[in-house]
Amino acid sequence: MNHDYFDDELLEFFDIWMKDQGFTPQTQKAYLGDTRQFLETIAPKKLTEIESIDIMRFLTKVRQRGAGDSTRNRYLSSVRTFFNALLEHKYVSINPSLAIKKSKVEKQQIPSYLEENLLSNFIESIDGKYQIRNVAMFLLMSYAGLRVSELSKLNLSDFNKSTQDLKVNGKGRKWRTIPLPEQLVYILDLALEERIRPKKETEQAFFISQFGRRITIRMIQKIAESNFSEFKKKYKEVQGKSLSSHKLRHTFATLQVIAGTDIRTLQELLGHSSIQTTQIYTHVGDKQKQEAMSRVIPHLPKFRSSHASQKIEGEHKGYPM
Repeated sequence: MNHDYFDDELLEFFDIWMKDQGFTPQTQKAYLGDTRQFLETIAPKKLTEIESIDIMRFLTKVRQRGAGDSTRNRYLSSVRTFFNALLEHKYVSINPSLAIKKSKVEKQQIPSYLEENLLSNFIESIDGKYQIRNVAMFLLMSYAGLRVSELSKLNLSDFNKSTQDLKVNGKGRKWRTIPLPEQLVYILDLALEERIRPKKETEQAFFISQFGRRITIRMIQKIAESNFSEFKKKYKEVQGKSLSSHKLRHTFATLQVIAGTDIRTLQELLGHSSIQTTQIYTHVGDKQKQEAMSRVIPHLPKFRSSHASQKIEGEHKGYPM
């Protein structure tokens, strides 16, 4: 059998498997590209002959091309997922990538976000022909934590006005239910009334593009880019900052942490499979730490030393003693 053809067959199988598992288009594209490179590297070795050393050699080559820890780990995840798919359908009997450890990556920086007053100003600044639709989308990202892909997948039946909640189809087809505050219920109800008429009457998408079809991920991103661009012209605080649709999800998570939401609840709201992903939001900035510490004032006793008592009274006048 021609080896190139064999690779193409395997990659087609892997692509179908990922679609069936509910992988995002971006992940599918990245994993397919990585796996194609891997198969080209190990050729003409048979699939059943591949060992962990072969994968390690491939990862070393990736390193030599200048890849960092995160990129190296992504290649490993791609190959590991590929073998999981093969194992599931009995193309192979073992997954040789399981013996390889991920590289240690430095802790992620705290994701940037919009402070609440700037977020309100941003929502207020949204205008134009599709104002209500766009406001509804941005509010769902910033006050319900939806991903752009989840907005695109949202259907009419996912919104329940009577129970005031939203069913969200997240990564890996994992569903979660988000209780909605009254303001969001109101804006979604309004968005339904103003919903663009789809070209196909059977179209169930909640958000429709100006072309009468389900709004795409890229279109939502472009709408966000356009609105952020206009917003930056009016507010000096955000000029020079990188703002995107995903920043609104970061804003939701950070504001929840500042408000005191516990990490497990936040994990559920965000639809994270791992709590480690959620924990990056718990490292709130020094400003929040300082404010938290200033809310609790320690009680100091009266000291026998007159000098100490006078010093305390002078420096902490008005504090409880």
